[in-house]
Amino acid sequence: MPNSNIFKKSILLSGGYKGGKSTDEINHSGRKLFKLSSNENYFGTSHLALEAIRQGVDHLNIYPSGTPQALYEELTSFYNNELEVNNFIATNSGSALIDLILRAFLEPGLHCIISNPCFSPYDMFSKWTGAIVTDVPLAGPGFELDVSGILESINSNTRIIFLTSPNNPTGTIIKKSRLRDLLENIPDHIVVIYDEVYYHFTESQEYTTALPFVKEGFPIIAINSFSKAHGLAGLRIGYGYSTPEIIGYLRKLLRPFLLNQLSMNAAIAALKDKEFILHTVTNIIEQRKCLISGLKKIGLQHWPSEANFVLIKTHLDEDKLTEQMLKNGIMVRPAGNFGAPGCIRITIGDQEATDATLTALATIFHT
Repeated sequence: MPNSNIFKKSILLSGGYKGGKSTDEINHSGRKLFKLSSNENYFGTSHLALEAIRQGVDHLNIYPSGTPQALYEELTSFYNNELEVNNFIATNSGSALIDLILRAFLEPGLHCIISNPCFSPYDMFSKWTGAIVTDVPLAGPGFELDVSGILESINSNTRIIFLTSPNNPTGTIIKKSRLRDLLENIPDHIVVIYDEVYYHFTESQEYTTALPFVKEGFPIIAINSFSKAHGLAGLRIGYGYSTPEIIGYLRKLLRPFLLNQLSMNAAIAALKDKEFILHTVTNIIEQRKCLISGLKKIGLQHWPSEANFVLIKTHLDEDKLTEQMLKNGIMVRPAGNFGAPGCIRITIGDQEATDATLTALATIFHT
């Protein structure tokens, strides 16, 4: 039995990340179950990606490429050569990239800023490093970024500011003008992590990715994933882009043979399959509108969403509502752990899933 003094307090105090359950963990007695709890791509996976995986399974005895150079080159093409190979970094999921960035910039006594409601690993992963975390909550009923509150919370030890747009779990965005206001006023010892994994699903003219700000040289790191629009959640691959200086520094932390060959092959193929991305995005936007329209008819509080999910709030406890939805064959995600107590998050599915969701809600609330 090891001496407990060897355990880091910052890790001992962590409750650990609690992900959504899989359908295999749910006893649904053979009835149809709609999994709308993890923001996965309900429309499957690119057939080009699947074919790339099939072609690679006969070579699993061989180490993958030491660096994902081919993926970086495909990403430059995907971004219409507005970025170069040295602007990119790829890891085993967007979450893994966030963890890598925090290990690169945080240590005990340093400071970072989050804005709840938000993706819970921002807080958890930061505290694993021993850093101090300040929450500057999103402001008002529209969950607006509190730029002045963030600027006032910065101190000499601040190294990271987390931003997410569209935001998980609210589905709201950060307007381009507000992002610029923040970036132009932070001191030069801070790096902004800008999680944009849901950017494909946005329609707002006020939305922006990090791309124009990276091109201007701001210290901002975009986080992206192949788990959403590309439908590769099961392969755990993500990427980021930033200035060459920041990316060069982060790449020093990459382990050899970090990415498996099947994931890289699938990601490269998925980037090329613009038809699949368009099919996914078109359906998500259509069903998002249907779901929101139905929520209005039932009379349930919800927020406009630019992502592939919608956040709702009712008079019921979030866990009780989650349980009631499951009894009606719908898996949803309680959002208390994301800083939105009393709310549940519903992933956008196909028309059948939308209809089933609205029927379940109407049944629960007797409308």
